[in-house]
Amino acid sequence: MKNIFVGNLAFTTSEDQLRNIFEQFGAVERVAILSDRDTGKSRGFGFVEMPNGDEANRAIEGLNGSDFMGRALNVNEARPKPPKDRY
Repeated sequence: MKNIFVGNLAFTTSEDQLRNIFEQFGAVERVAILSDRDTGKSRGFGFVEMPNGDEANRAIEGLNGSDFMGRALNVNEARPKPPKDRY
């Protein structure tokens, strides 16, 4: 499973629209566009999980910098969250 970060999304992008562009490269397990906790509006980025690493790499290469809804997408492998300090 590869987790992919997708940045610079148009604020009107839906999860279905995001899924559709990634499905051109292979199977998509999960799509999530993050929203602001207070306003509920899109934060302009999200994550896509693809089960096949080769398909995910092709999606990253094919979509990074591409125009989607008038914006150049920033697509790369998501970095794991750093552990939170528990002090």
